Amino acid sequence: MKTKLYVNSANLTAGLTMKDAAEFEHNNMALHACDDLSLIVENRRKLADFLGFTVTDFVCANQTHSANFYRIESADKGRGSTDIEHAVADTDALYTFEPNIVLSTFAADCVPVLLYNEKKGLIGAVHSGWQGTVKEITFKLFERLKNEEKCNPEDFHVQIGAALSQEKFEVDEDVYLKFRALGYADDFMYFNEGTGKFHIDNQLTVKKQCELAGIPSGHISIDRTCTYMNPYGFSYREDRKAGRHMGFIVRRA
Repeated sequence: MKTKLYVNSANLTAGLTMKDAAEFEHNNMALHACDDLSLIVENRRKLADFLGFTVTDFVCANQTHSANFYRIESADKGRGSTDIEHAVADTDALYTFEPNIVLSTFAADCVPVLLYNEKKGLIGAVHSGWQGTVKEITFKLFERLKNEEKCNPEDFHVQIGAALSQEKFEVDEDVYLKFRALGYADDFMYFNEGTGKFHIDNQLTVKKQCELAGIPSGHISIDRTCTYMNPYGFSYREDRKAGRHMGFIVRRA
């Protein structure tokens, strides 16, 4: 199964599954966007085996393009791993201090954000589509982690996963104005006079949100793979029936 490993140390693994024609439904990982639920669970089982865990060590959310986040405790282990009904509801960011729990986020063009703080033993996974970005979900999560969980922003490392490139992320003025209203995204947008469309770099906007939250720029990595142009990418913009990548992160005890 095609998988990018962004971090793979003795106690931490973070990565992103990729489209793979050799796997069920091309390695689709999303129960909410599939043809056969049982095949998606089997894909997840195979990923769990690869990581050295079981599928019920995963925690998944029902993502709604919100700015909502949820702290995962040991009792939450397995939620949404094999069914949609028990997933964490209406949530687009998960974080935990618990070891041996695989946090997940699903995307097909949206920006997956994986974060960790080794001093605190904290990991997190964020789904930031353009709606989540203009709602500042990543920034708000870090504000929560600083203020409520007493984390030092300089101790975080962030991996921004593969997503739709600026070239392919073209929008009308209504979306452009939402990004412009943020007050810090102007450098990440341009207007194409030939098409009358605006082009936005969602990844760099999310990176800026991390920096505004106090994360050192040198602690932020970006996978610039375009999910539309790369043959191993799932792209909702290209195909409304596309599967989903799973961004995953786990800390081993």
